[in-house]
Amino acid sequence: MPPVFSADDFGLTVSVNEAVERAHVEGVLGQASLMVAAPGAADAVRRAKALPGLKTGLHLVLVDGDSCLGHKRLPTITGPDGRFSTDQAGLGVKYFFSPAARRELSAEIRAQFAAYAATGLTLHHADAHKHMHLHPTVARLMIEIGREYGLKRIRVPAEPPAIMALCGEKISAGDRALYAWSRVLRRQAKQAGLATSDHVFGLKWSGHMTEERLRRLLPHLPEGSAEIYFHPATYRDDDLKRLMPDYEHEAELAALLAKEALLFVNKK
Repeated sequence: MPPVFSADDFGLTVSVNEAVERAHVEGVLGQASLMVAAPGAADAVRRAKALPGLKTGLHLVLVDGDSCLGHKRLPTITGPDGRFSTDQAGLGVKYFFSPAARRELSAEIRAQFAAYAATGLTLHHADAHKHMHLHPTVARLMIEIGREYGLKRIRVPAEPPAIMALCGEKISAGDRALYAWSRVLRRQAKQAGLATSDHVFGLKWSGHMTEERLRRLLPHLPEGSAEIYFHPATYRDDDLKRLMPDYEHEAELAALLAKEALLFVNKK
């Protein structure tokens, strides 16, 4: 079966939203994950409603991004500006050990699912910014609360090291450890009866899933279902330069529009 091509950060900026629309209409993009509290969320929802073939889901933001509830409601886990810290490890410790942090985390996850439901868009899937749902506490709350809102599918960020080695990448101990750790999330999903893809690609090349790298990956896709995720944008606006200074957003859009990707999908 052909892989699912997906886009993260839908709603972050208008340039991201433009890229999602173009990659779906002209390219191979099949689904996108919406940041409901991001500055461009309303624009993203408007575009998604005009694209009935685009499957959308919730891109849960619990690190390095805007919260729905703000600092007054989330004093333990956000800064004065209502944003989550970029310190993913530090937040992970809070989410695991602090009862106050877990209460706020639960409230924020519920608020984001409710905000998504309020858009009127069908909830096709859910995942998390920077794969924060690999944290067992986050995953448990995302699954429990998400099912109340009709959640049926989540992303398990399991990128097979053997396939990346075939693509010419040097595999680190960290890559192997992350792949092994993803089994915890897959087990949680399976116990909850949620669908997942067998393989996900985009972790090692996050922000750099260029046409050349996509060309390397496609011949080596393993058996089973696969998702390849991207961070496309039509141009790198000031927010993208600030938040993701080294990402190749425009090159990732070009990969989604590439003739080779279209031929591969049509051949499958």
